[in-house]
Amino acid sequence: MTSIRTSEYDIEPFHDLVAPGPQTPQPNQAARFIALCSILLGGLLGGLIGYGTTDIMVPDSPVIAALGLLVGAVGCAIGVGIVARLAILAMGEWKMSVHPEAKDQPSTPSDASD
Repeated sequence: MTSIRTSEYDIEPFHDLVAPGPQTPQPNQAARFIALCSILLGGLLGGLIGYGTTDIMVPDSPVIAALGLLVGAVGCAIGVGIVARLAILAMGEWKMSVHPEAKDQPSTPSDASD
């Protein structure tokens, strides 16, 4: 680090500045559990929709209705999984965007008057 030499003092720029430590974008356990439950619920509802649709279209074939159930369940579970993953990533980036030193300060001027 370069220092500026004066007659009495050594001045080091940014001497008192503390860099924040690395942060991890990992979501907490509650967010992961909610995402898992939403994926399972989406798969269940997609399976019911797939079964109902194929059962109405082909009423005499339970094999095709079961295939519709499987395709609907897997398709909806994948779709909900993609949305849940994107939501968890966005939540992690949102948490990391807050500067560590700004946590003690109010975020808006209206919070300062309370």
